[in-house]
Amino acid sequence: MKLPSMNLLKLRRFPILDQLHLEERLLRTSSENWCIVNDGTIDPTIVMGISGKASQLLEVNLVLRDQIPVIRRFTGGGTVIVDKGTVFVTFICNKDAVPGLQPYPRPIMAWSSLIYQQVFEGVGNYRLRENDYVFGDRKFGGNAQSITKGKWIHHTSFLWDYEVENMLYLKVPTRAPKYRVARDHLEFICRMKDSISRSAFIDGTIKATANHFSLRSTEMEEVESTIKDFVPSSKLLKRQELEEASVAPPEDQLERFLSKSL
Repeated sequence: MKLPSMNLLKLRRFPILDQLHLEERLLRTSSENWCIVNDGTIDPTIVMGISGKASQLLEVNLVLRDQIPVIRRFTGGGTVIVDKGTVFVTFICNKDAVPGLQPYPRPIMAWSSLIYQQVFEGVGNYRLRENDYVFGDRKFGGNAQSITKGKWIHHTSFLWDYEVENMLYLKVPTRAPKYRVARDHLEFICRMKDSISRSAFIDGTIKATANHFSLRSTEMEEVESTIKDFVPSSKLLKRQELEEASVAPPEDQLERFLSKSL
């Protein structure tokens, strides 16, 4: 059976905000399938999901003090801090690109897990737990999705490495996977570099993807010349927004205040 075609775009140290803008443009305007692999971004940056609230997810005063950029992306999912140690992999597909795949979050997640099962064969105790890729009970890959009328996107931030001090900017979320069992960030996550080399992971991901698609390598210049104009929704939060979040009452306190006022 002939494999569906997919464009492969490999990037290195591409700014994460630019990547998110590119992905949304491809999702909204391109009729083709895409795989984007970005080997790290430049500066440490916090990325929240589309409905994320800085006051609930971030140690905002630390973020302001250290001038860490904060992005609200166009997809759902949780909050991550990314940097040069993060590897990003994105699949943007037409709904009929994968035979038999229902275009809903859980089936897409399960399909993606099979891709990485090939990559991590014989490496650690890899599995999909809830919405995360883990070795054992330690998370190393966080996922987010968006599904439109004719396409879907599934993108992942892989923790090949991370800086311990960067985890101080993130609060333990109130809504967390059950398997986390209230562990703090450093007890919950792990470094991929302890299990697989960076090049082996990237090469393995491309090889596994080639089992499902006929890949065609492309360059950023070619992509820019072919995609249509589109105003993306991922944005960098302004300092004023973060300052307002730093004085916002926690949600549970606000709810108690409102209940007493009624």
